[in-house]
Order: sequence, then C-alpha cells, then structure tokens
Amino acid sequence: MSATPPKYDLLCIGNAIVDVLATVTPELLAEFGAVPGSMTLIDAATMAKLEQRIHIEHVAGGGSAANSVVVAARMGAKTAYLGKVAADKAGEDFTADLRKQGIDVPSTPLAAGEAIPTARCIVLITPDGQRTMFTYLGACVEFTPHDVLENIVAESAITYLEGYLFDRPQAQEAFYQAARLAHKAGRKVSLTLSDSFCIQRHQAAFRDFVAESVDILFANEAEILALYETETLDDALKALSHDVALGVVTRGEKGAVIQAGEERHDVPTKPVKLVDTTGAGDAFAAGFLAGYSRHHSLVESARLGNEAAGHVIARLGGRPGADFALKA
Repeated sequence: MSATPPKYDLLCIGNAIVDVLATVTPELLAEFGAVPGSMTLIDAATMAKLEQRIHIEHVAGGGSAANSVVVAARMGAKTAYLGKVAADKAGEDFTADLRKQGIDVPSTPLAAGEAIPTARCIVLITPDGQRTMFTYLGACVEFTPHDVLENIVAESAITYLEGYLFDRPQAQEAFYQAARLAHKAGRKVSLTLSDSFCIQRHQAAFRDFVAESVDILFANEAEILALYETETLDDALKALSHDVALGVVTRGEKGAVIQAGEERHDVPTKPVKLVDTTGAGDAFAAGFLAGYSRHHSLVESARLGNEAAGHVIARLGGRPGADFALKA
C-alpha cells in the first residue's frame, strides 16, 4: 500500500450522461422492443423518436459512476470524477453540477468542432417502479487511455470503474490503464458490472479484467450469475472468491452479500416504499465505498450502502434528494 495519504477517498470513472426521466406504460416498452429492467443502446434517430412519445418529467446529470460519486460526496467522502462530455451546454451543465457538489472534475471535453453531443439516458419508469433505459452514448464513448489522468488515479484510495463504459475497445484499454496506475501507486481498483446484458456482450473480457485487475467487485445477483455462467449464487460466490479479494452482491429487498475470501456476510436491509429503482446499485456502491475508505467494517460498509440505496429508490431519479443526511 502507498505510504502517501490519498487526496481522494474515491475516484469514479464512467459514462458522463444526462438523464431524462419519464413515467410510461408497459405497452410503450413493448412497442420499442425493450425487456423491462434492461438497458438498450440506441442511435440519435431512435432517441428523437422516443422523446417525441414521452412526457419528460425530470432532467438531471446522470451516468452510473457519476451517480455514485455524488452519493459518496454527499456522505462526506473526498471525491473526483473522470468522464467524457462534449463542448456543449449539456456537457457544461453536467460538469458544473458535479463541481457544485464539491467533486473534482479534471476531465477535458471533446473539441468544440466534434459533431458528437453529450450522451443522454432516457429512463422509462413503469408503475411497478422498474426502470428501463435507452442510452444514446454520444461523447462519453470517446473516453480513451489518454483521459485516465495518472496524478488523479495515483492520489485516489479507490478507483471505481463503471461496467457500462466497457463496451468500446479503447475504453477497455482505459480500464487496464487505470488499474495499472492505481496498483502502481499502491491503491485499490473497484468495478461494478452494471448490467447483465453488458456482461453477455463481453463475458470473457470481463472475466479476464476481473481476475487480473480488480480488488473489489460490485454486482447484483443477475450480473454475478451471468459473469460466472452459473445458476446458483453459491457457485458464483465461490468462483468470485478466487478472482477478487472482496466481492459485494446486492439482492434487492434481501440486502447484500459480502464475499471476502472464505468469509461470507449476509447483510439485510430495511424495507422502504419503492418509487424508482434508478441508481439503486450506484448508491449502494457509493455508500459501501464511502464507509470502506473510512475504514469501517465490511458489514457496516454494507449497511451504509443499503441505507443509501434505500433513500434513492424512495424518490424519482438516480441521485439523493435534499433531505439525504447519511454520513460515512
């Protein structure tokens, strides 16, 4: 471990996306061929068609890792964020929103001449609280190893990587670059698997990266089963224990499971009134890492993660409201 105290508790790297939220019927999801609860990548034309069919209720900064860094900062962690936006109003607003919350954002936007807008995610929420996402990636997929700033990674106790960013080869190279720099500085690397469909697209590449470069892995139950191509959580946890020092699997209302070598902890959560599941996993990871970086026990860190997630799912959108007062 590095002898130099870190400047940041947590650095988050991910897709810089503006979220557009709307409540819809299940029939609209079927019309666009979406599996409820999934994330579908779309082009600009599909994005325009979708936005014409919905009543937009909320627009905010989004992106999985960005949601996490906001929650961690609100909990008192020292934070930084790296992600790619365009030199447009949406990109400026995205960056300003994070900086306003005390988050260091040293990333450079795409050159003004690039005809690629800042990404957005259309989050469609059905009456059961389930969220289905259509994502136009825009500028965020232009993230490359050059965007991994060595001094920021070296000064961060934990670098947290968003699985959604893993789609492009240049982003996968950036992940390996971030992991090399973090480990060179004696820091830890964390990854969230983000989405089971994403894992299915890159299963072998994810397995290799997890085994070679990840210290702390976050996943929900479906994602961890997809990663290890098994039907039981016990089998997945056994495989996970061989790949990473610390694995954390969220199970919705059942809470979370922590696997640390041969040691397993099942940490229950308190029931809350579900409004919108957007950002639940992001908030959990943020709460856990905010606690873990402050040297809380694994169980206490998971309790903080459960509580952070519980706050987020009780409201619309993927980020905490003004009444969020949880501290690590």
